[in-house]
Amino acid sequence: MSAQLSQNLLLTVPLAPLAGAILAGFFGKTIGRRASHMVTILGVLVAFVLSAMTLYSVAVDGARFNATIYEWMVLGPLKMEVGFLVDGLTAMMMCVVTFVSLMVHIYTIGYMEEDDGYQRFFSYISLFTFSMLMLVMSNNMLQLFFGWEAVGLVSYLLIGFWYKKQSAIFANMKAFLVNRVGDFGFILGIGLLVAYGGSLNYTETFAKADVLSKMVFPGTDWALLSVACICLFIGAMGKSAQFPLHVWLPDSMEGPTPISALIHAATMVTAGIFMVARMSPLFELSDTALNFVMVIGSITALFMGFLGIIQNDIKRVVAYSTLSQLGYMTVALGASAYSVAVFHLMTHAFFKALLFLGAGSVIMGMHHDQDIRNMGGLRKYMPITWITSLLGSLALIGTPLFSGFYSKDSIIEAVHASHLPASGFAYFAVIAGVFVTAFYSFRMYFLVFHGKEHFHHKPFPGEHDHHDDHGHGHDHTPHESPWVVTVPLVLLAIPSVVIGFLAIQPMLYGEFFKDAIFVNLHAHPAMEELASEFHGAVAMAVHGLKTLPFWLAFAGVATAYVFYMVAPSIPATLAKVLRPLIVILENKYFMDWFNENVLARLARAIGVGLWKGGDGALIDGLVINGSAKTVGGIAGLVRRVQTGFLYWYALVMILGVTGLMTWQLWPYIKPQFSALFGS
Repeated sequence: MSAQLSQNLLLTVPLAPLAGAILAGFFGKTIGRRASHMVTILGVLVAFVLSAMTLYSVAVDGARFNATIYEWMVLGPLKMEVGFLVDGLTAMMMCVVTFVSLMVHIYTIGYMEEDDGYQRFFSYISLFTFSMLMLVMSNNMLQLFFGWEAVGLVSYLLIGFWYKKQSAIFANMKAFLVNRVGDFGFILGIGLLVAYGGSLNYTETFAKADVLSKMVFPGTDWALLSVACICLFIGAMGKSAQFPLHVWLPDSMEGPTPISALIHAATMVTAGIFMVARMSPLFELSDTALNFVMVIGSITALFMGFLGIIQNDIKRVVAYSTLSQLGYMTVALGASAYSVAVFHLMTHAFFKALLFLGAGSVIMGMHHDQDIRNMGGLRKYMPITWITSLLGSLALIGTPLFSGFYSKDSIIEAVHASHLPASGFAYFAVIAGVFVTAFYSFRMYFLVFHGKEHFHHKPFPGEHDHHDDHGHGHDHTPHESPWVVTVPLVLLAIPSVVIGFLAIQPMLYGEFFKDAIFVNLHAHPAMEELASEFHGAVAMAVHGLKTLPFWLAFAGVATAYVFYMVAPSIPATLAKVLRPLIVILENKYFMDWFNENVLARLARAIGVGLWKGGDGALIDGLVINGSAKTVGGIAGLVRRVQTGFLYWYALVMILGVTGLMTWQLWPYIKPQFSALFGS
């Protein structure tokens, strides 16, 4: 029998960061900056330690937990409650969320040191940690939706943290609106499952999966489960930034760098991946939904990578890299390789958080200049940032023995082994994406840390080229970041290198996810084929040196080196020759233009039409004002009858009595009337 986990300890995991958020948020001005970061860091540290203990119990002792914590209300057979489901998938997510959050909290001490909103920022990121933990620990769709919306709300607050900056205000509103589109599909999917499954609880809904698979969507011949799964995935498209709902994520870089690492690399954007993996018993019964997932992921993986090539803002390069890697995870979900998708989710969380925090360290060293064209040669000025960024880049491109290699290569192999119709295009996309990823990653790396120093004799942002009283310009020598910034970089670099090697066997080919993820191996044999070819982590790395993905990655690095270190005239010439293509990429496939000039105007026209035609003319004009005018008109007629003169009332009464008597006596009068006047 499996060991049991303590309910009180599990409750402490999300509540500890919540307590820190409340203290820093409501009492931050009173207790001061130091106390604010201490209480929030302590809360997240407690959550991480308990999450690590939970992971150990789950992995080693086989401990599990699935129970209601609090029953909110009961509506007939439908129970609305707060509950936790802790298995291998949940325990892994708890550790990823709390560890990355802890690193970001420590990093923030240095990065936000001079910001007036210091306490508010710590409150927000701690509140985000609570929201994400509630999402991943939920055992029902109501709590899942609560966590889903809560992380979206806190993301809105953090992207627009510098609320006096117009670009930040635009970015957080854009993120909020795009996510509402996805969330509309998400809640429709939940509604369909609840309406036909009769329960919000995961276990009870999954138990009825076979029954649901035989139902059709009312009024159509569509499979109900396919519609529900596609609706759920539309929610994931918004939260995990999949094409065409990806447009919010690059603009979200307007927020401070720590939240880019926490929310837009490691945690919030992976919520959609986690959700689909959790719903694997449902998705496995719909090849239609799986094909849809695979196609969307393929487009995102390849075409978002292309956009990373032409970016010059250091954070935006990493942001488009995140979009591309989320596409890889989504492709794995479509291939029914759910365990591979969440494995890449885990490895990606570490090396992408490392790259974002490394980018933030560079920005600090460059006095908040984010343009990689103004950098170069930073290796000797920022050695810790340099080596950790190099390790993160090697993990990202899938270098053998690094964490990203094991998860990324497994995705490519899973897609190759898939027999779904969409797998052909998907395999091309993920293979081509290997070269693209290596090229833009090392383009950024070489331009930032190697080559000529381009920061001399250029003003840093906000300096405006002014000089001091002695005629000297500002000191333009970059500097290494303080220890509160570099320590998280080192601690994130360690799992970025080793976690894939250590975890691939139990997570992909062991029983770590045995009761968390369901795969129909008969219908979708990709994981079975991968297992038959796996002979250990070392053998996989050695074999990886002979495979196409490795040589494509090597070619990408070599091309970037030649283009930007040896012959920088080549990319300049190509930019002129391929100018029409560059324009398309610079305008991000004109998706923003289309959204702002077509969809937004169409939505505005529909809104104005509903306002003036529906609300103004129909509801106010016809229903409300029209009924009032009708009553007023009738009252006006009746008022003419009610004169107040006695003789008038007497006349009306006599006429009324005469009319009534005539009506009553008409059957007797009619024969005489007919005889007198003829029939």
